Amino acid sequence: MKYDIPEQKKLVFEMVIPIRWGDMDAMGHVNNTTYFRYLETCRIDWMRATGGMPNPIGEGPVIVNAFCNFYKQLEYPGDVLIKMYASDPGRTTFETWATMEMTDQPGVIYAAGGATTIWVDFPKQKAIDLPDRIRALVS
Repeated sequence: MKYDIPEQKKLVFEMVIPIRWGDMDAMGHVNNTTYFRYLETCRIDWMRATGGMPNPIGEGPVIVNAFCNFYKQLEYPGDVLIKMYASDPGRTTFETWATMEMTDQPGVIYAAGGATTIWVDFPKQKAIDLPDRIRALVS
């Protein structure tokens, strides 16, 4: 299945994650919960690369909604290329989207998912305006 990212989304990060033997379930394919781990790993590595890691005594990102659509089964062995996109900055939120393909089958999307991220003041447990540096990354 071909999954197209709409034009208004901006490619912000790519990474490769090797599929581990333990990522599989009893059916011999990557367990559905592992796809969310792959998405999380990509988001965190992107945040780390951009200086957007959460500061528990300050501010940072919190995921308020996450989804994943499964198109083909990922199987061991192999490497997953994750392409992450960002869009739709609001006052306190932005969206991330990602596609997953096998590195040996470029362009074939195995899964696609995303998350709504809200920027919060952790001590106050309250949403705050996106920092300008984050807004610039996702616009």
